[in-house]
Order: sequence, then C-alpha cells, then structure tokens
Amino acid sequence: MKELQYLNKFFRKYKWQMLLGFIITVGARIFAVYVPKFIGDSTNVIERYINGEITEIALVKSELTTNILYILGAALLSGLFTFLMRQTFIVVSRHIEYDLKNEVYQQYQNLSLNFYKKNRTGDLMNRISEDVSRVRMYFGPALMNSVSTITMFLVVIVYMINKAPLLTLYTIAPFPILSFAIYKLSRAINQRSTIVQEYLSKLSTFTQESFSGISVIKSYGLESQTNTGFVELADTSREKNIDLVKVQAFFFPLMALLIGGSNILVIYIGGQRVINGEIENFGVIVEFLLYVNMLTWPVASVGWIADMVQRAEASQKRINEFLKQKTEIKNKTQTTTPVKGKVEFKDVTFTYDDTNITALKKVSFEIDQGETLAIIGKTGSGKSTILELIGRLYDVEKQNGHLLIDGQDIDQFNLKNLRNSIGYVPQDAFLFSDSIKNNIRFGKSDASDQEVIEAAKNAAVHKNIEGFSKGYDTVLGERGITLSGGQKQRVSIARAIIQDPQILLFDDCLSAVDTETEEEILSNLHKISTNKMTIIVSHRISSAKNADKIIVLEEGEIIQEGTHNQLVKQEGYYQELYLKQLSEKES
Repeated sequence: MKELQYLNKFFRKYKWQMLLGFIITVGARIFAVYVPKFIGDSTNVIERYINGEITEIALVKSELTTNILYILGAALLSGLFTFLMRQTFIVVSRHIEYDLKNEVYQQYQNLSLNFYKKNRTGDLMNRISEDVSRVRMYFGPALMNSVSTITMFLVVIVYMINKAPLLTLYTIAPFPILSFAIYKLSRAINQRSTIVQEYLSKLSTFTQESFSGISVIKSYGLESQTNTGFVELADTSREKNIDLVKVQAFFFPLMALLIGGSNILVIYIGGQRVINGEIENFGVIVEFLLYVNMLTWPVASVGWIADMVQRAEASQKRINEFLKQKTEIKNKTQTTTPVKGKVEFKDVTFTYDDTNITALKKVSFEIDQGETLAIIGKTGSGKSTILELIGRLYDVEKQNGHLLIDGQDIDQFNLKNLRNSIGYVPQDAFLFSDSIKNNIRFGKSDASDQEVIEAAKNAAVHKNIEGFSKGYDTVLGERGITLSGGQKQRVSIARAIIQDPQILLFDDCLSAVDTETEEEILSNLHKISTNKMTIIVSHRISSAKNADKIIVLEEGEIIQEGTHNQLVKQEGYYQELYLKQLSEKES
C-alpha cells in the first residue's frame, strides 16, 4: 500500500462524504442482519407449534405475519441504505478520478520538453486514462465493499457469538486459511498486474503511432509488417493477461470451499448441540446457515477487493513515477515581468542530455527590440535550439553561458509573461483537430472574427481559407491533415502573429510555400514587426536577405555574421548558398 499513500490527501478532502458513506453502510448491514433473526424467530414459532407448546393456530399466524412484516421492513431499509451507500462511495470515487486526472494532466503540462522526448505518447495516455480508472476502483468499489465487508463481519460475528459462541468458533475456523491464501495470491497478482499494465501501455503506444503515421505506412506498403508487429505485441499481452487470470481464478473456488465447509460445520456441530440440548431452539441453526451464506459475498469480495487494490497499487506506482518528477523549467517569480524584446546570448553552450549532442558552442550575439535576425545553417547546426532556449523550453546552465532578455537572465522573468510575449512558429507546424478559426485563435482565445481574418491575411492564407466550402469554420483532420504543408505553415504563422507578441520566432516556417507567397508574407511581417524583435530561421537566402543581422551556424558555432550585403561579398557558406539558390532560380 506504499504507493497508494499518495492518495491520502483525497481521503482528507472528501472525509465528510466518506464518513456519511460509512454511517450509511453500518445502517445497511445492521438492517440486513435482522432478516435472519426474524426468520429464525419464525422457525422457532413453527417448532413450538409442532412440539405442542403453542396450541392456537391464530397465535402462530399472528406471530408469523408480524415476523414477515419485520422481514420486509428490514429488507427494504437495508436495500435503501445499500443504494445510498453506493451513491455516496461511487460518486466520491468519480470526484477523485476527476481530481487525479486533472492533477496528472497539469503535471504533464508543467514537465519540460525533455520529458516528452524520453516518454512515448501512448504510455502517457494510458497512465492518465487506464491507470487512473484502476485507481478509481480502489476509492469506489474496493473501499465500499471493504467497509461493507468489515461492518458485516463485525455485526454478524458479534450477534453469532451472543447466540452460540462455540458454534461461531467452528463456523469461522476456515477464515485464517483464507487470509493466508489471499496474502500469497495478492503478491502474485500485484506482480502480474504491473506487467499487464506495462504491456497495455505498449499496445496503446504502438496503435497511436500506427494511426498517426498511417500515411507513411500505406506509402511504403508496410501494412502487413505493421500488422505482424501488432499481433506479436497483442499475443504477448494476452499471455501476460492469462498469467494474471490464472492466479485470479483461485479466488472463487477458495470462497466456495470456505462457505461449503462452514455450512457443513454449522449443520453437523449445530445439529449435535441441538440434540444434546446445548442449543435451545432449532431456529438458531437456521439463523447461522443464513448468516454463513450472508457472508458468502463479503468473503468472496475479499479476493476481488484484494485484486482491485493490487491493481490500483500497480497503477498508482506508474502514475507516481510521473507525478514525483520535478520539472526542469521552474518559474522563479510570480510577479509580473513585462518583456520588451532585446535578446543577448553570451558564450552559450548547450548539450541535449537525452542524446548528449552539443547543439551550441560558445554562441554570442545580440539583437535589439525592433530588429530582425536571420539564422542560416545546415541541418543540425543548432538553429532551432536557439529558438527553444529563448522560449525556455530548455534552460542554459550557469556555467555554460548566459541568455539575457532586456539585460536580465531569462530565468528571472515570470515564465507565463515570457511565453505570452513570444509568437513561435515551429518547424513542424502542428494544428489541432478543430476549425481553422479556432486554430488561429489558439494564439489569442478572445480574438474577434475580424482579428482572425486580419491575421490570416498577413499570413497570406485568407484566400485559401475562403476557398473552402465552410471557410474559417472548416474542421481540420488530425494534425491539420486536411491542409497542404504550405497552408499549415501559414495558419501557424497567423496563430503566432494574432497575439501581437513582443518577440516573433519563425523556425523555417516558409519552406513549404512558393517564392511569391514567401515575399508577400515577409513583406507583411516587416510591417507588423515594428518595435518587435524577430528571429527567422531559414535555409533560403530570400527569407534572410532583408534582416538587420544575419548569423551563419555550423555544428553549433557562428562561422559568419553580418548583413546580407556584407556576407554575399565574403567567401564562405552564405555566399555559396546565395549563388546556388540564385542559379536555381534563374534556371
């Protein structure tokens, strides 16, 4: 139960609802216990009539009628309280499920980009859905049945001891054997449950990646190989589930053996004691048989509860692995910190800890508010890393240089203020499965329709959107699959500029558009970027030539720096790229 201790805060939060559920459960069990008592009393009345102790049939009918009414009343009240018990515990468990899912999701939001590079989407989804659902079973059915079982045992056993102590001892004799068996089985279930959950995550990851990459799978004709991989994983998952079920299958036979043994002991021992006169009425035997069978479900549920608790323990362990992770990117101040837009890199060196690749090596440059910087370089030269550091998707270690915003270390700014002041268009444009209008509004949730249209015009995508049958209300497929590559990039640009940020970061976001559209977008960006700091990462000279400053990166180092006119006159990478692209354009 060590991993489940994390959930104790939810017990404290909903303590009054759970206390009410406990009281209702006790009431339900007490009323349930009265039913066998009245049946026993009815049996005694019939026995006394047979033995001649009661001679008037009217008296027998009167007592039987009274007992029947008591039985119906007790059964109805027990049923009502049981209904309220379920409403209380199950509703609380749903509230806790809601709270826990929100907590896990919030933790996912807080964790850094590095976390997502190390973990797979399918596994993250499984932990917030399947694992949280198993934990809910611990708060709902498991807790409810535990309280019900304990209450039933206490009430019934106490009543049975008052009636016939020795017979009660014989009746509950098999229980220690059951307890030891459950302990051994629970350990085995816990181990197997953990493995089952891991394979469920693997299946979720495999299917999620297959569906996301279905176009690639079909393009390469890999349907058969993909299906084979899924079948192999599913077969292994099935075997692990069968291993778990084999252990679980021991529970109910053990319950049946326990109840059967107890019934035999009640009839044999109880019968002898009635014959010997040690028990006055035969009705006691009837009551004990009913009590033993009343305990059938509580006893049987012990195994079921143990199974649910073990599964919840295994699931919560997986959830805790993420909940206990500390985010690498910490917000060091809660005060508002406005951002103007001046950016300075001072001897910045950065290494990705997941790959151990050094992306930047003592990079230094400065760009003022209102200026535009273009970054040129080969793939893997560190261009995107610069933008990720400005957005604090990663942090620069103090010993590896300084990244300053408006003359202060970047980590001194309120993280929310910093990121709200940045309009970032990533290299791989990501759009949500929503309308085009809402995708653009993602940059500014309260934007008017006119602002959305204006942003789309500046991104040179307005005419394309108007050409769709539903215009801005066109719902995109997953990851924006409805649009072409160039259209996705331009919608992403509109999303970035609609919030009117102080810093604009464009990561090779014009690679999929033609030269004419590129010129239109750059002209519009030049107009709206007045008093804004803009960085354009590109492989095209045409995107960089009008920038106030250009730097050329190679293997994480700045090898050239200057304006377009300066760099085209210098021998080196920029001049070579310019001449190559110029010749391609002329041809």
